[in-house]
Amino acid sequence: MARPPSDSRPLPVPSSRISRLTRLSTMTAGVAGNMALRGAAELGRGKRPQFRDLLMTPANMSRVADQLAKMRGAAMKVGQLVSMDTGDVLPPELADIFARLRDDAHFMPPAQLKKVLATHWPKGWLGQFQSFDVRPIAAASIGQVHRAHTRDGRDMAIKVQYPGVAQSIDSDVANVGALVRMSGLLPKGFDLAPYLEEARKQLHEETDYALEGEYLREFGDLLAGDNRYIVPTLHEDWTTPGILAMNFIKGDPIEAAAQAPEPMRNAIAHALIELLLRELFEFGVMQTDPNFANYRYDPATGQIILLDFGATRGLGPEIVAQYRRLMRAGLDADHTAMDAICLEIGFYQPETAPAHREQILRMMDIVFAPLRADAPFDMADPVMPRRMQEEGRALAAAGFIPPPLPIDALFLQRKFGGIFLLCAKLRATVAVRELLERFV
Repeated sequence: MARPPSDSRPLPVPSSRISRLTRLSTMTAGVAGNMALRGAAELGRGKRPQFRDLLMTPANMSRVADQLAKMRGAAMKVGQLVSMDTGDVLPPELADIFARLRDDAHFMPPAQLKKVLATHWPKGWLGQFQSFDVRPIAAASIGQVHRAHTRDGRDMAIKVQYPGVAQSIDSDVANVGALVRMSGLLPKGFDLAPYLEEARKQLHEETDYALEGEYLREFGDLLAGDNRYIVPTLHEDWTTPGILAMNFIKGDPIEAAAQAPEPMRNAIAHALIELLLRELFEFGVMQTDPNFANYRYDPATGQIILLDFGATRGLGPEIVAQYRRLMRAGLDADHTAMDAICLEIGFYQPETAPAHREQILRMMDIVFAPLRADAPFDMADPVMPRRMQEEGRALAAAGFIPPPLPIDALFLQRKFGGIFLLCAKLRATVAVRELLERFV
């Protein structure tokens, strides 16, 4: 969740399906109007306008991003998921819109907030609080977080779900999918449907705060005794399907650790990577959203504060075994085994062109090559990500259309990429091979 800017203003969340559909319809009409005016101007200058040029103007893109951000809920979350999971496939214009949605954060005005709380909590609830800050300390696509002190002495962070979000998921996902397809910019043959369906299913789970509370408690138990991590304590008496109550833990943004002493930066990155590997190979359950805002840290101790378990999912033994074999083959530079496992997981199909398969294996080798060394890996070294970007562009230019990945693999790739980016942001050096050897 993002912390609302100090100059941001509260905006009511449209809570009914009709009001949400009206907003999308108004946005679409506005975009169409802009296209018509621009097209007429181009014709007046004797030019034949192109659909792409009329649609993907700064004004239209700003209109789309602003409206989705104001709607929040599923409309905004789909943009976040699609941009993170298919960012290498989306055209830059659409990717820019959805990237912007990850950073925009408005919040409910106090009157709407009070109405939502009254629907979830018993009458007279306010009398049990010593204080309740109506300005949120964080806001995102599905809910916002408030700090409150109860009269029995608890300092709590209370996540409140936006009204109407859960009921609007199916229609919002369909509408945003139509918007992406309308752009006409998706690569020919790219199947967006599996991504939208998974976004729909994940959103239904993420709007169940009681389920998130169970994951919060599970991770607290799994990491009990490991003082490198802090997991908030669930307060069941104030938690409902639409409200999640936990204890408030003070901390700084995880990115701020980039200014910490080198030993602390390295220790934090080591702990993040180790937790990722434990989730995959030991726990069989993973918090799959690597958004930086889901992590904070204590600058005095270097402890990592883990927040937001809404995107947590269990991992089947088959995908866990496949990734263990893939990592082992990568460390051993066994390309024959890597090729077989890539087919098994679904990174490509038997009918994929041999040149494309070779290029994908080459990209994997770029990742594994520095990990095979005994020396610690400099996560901030730009060589590997730069080479991966170049190979990815070349692969797309060669006409490769990625097949729909199994959803577990999709979320794993997303988590790996996010943790790598975070460790690079921390300018950390980590003995990654030693960690991998422990698990594979």
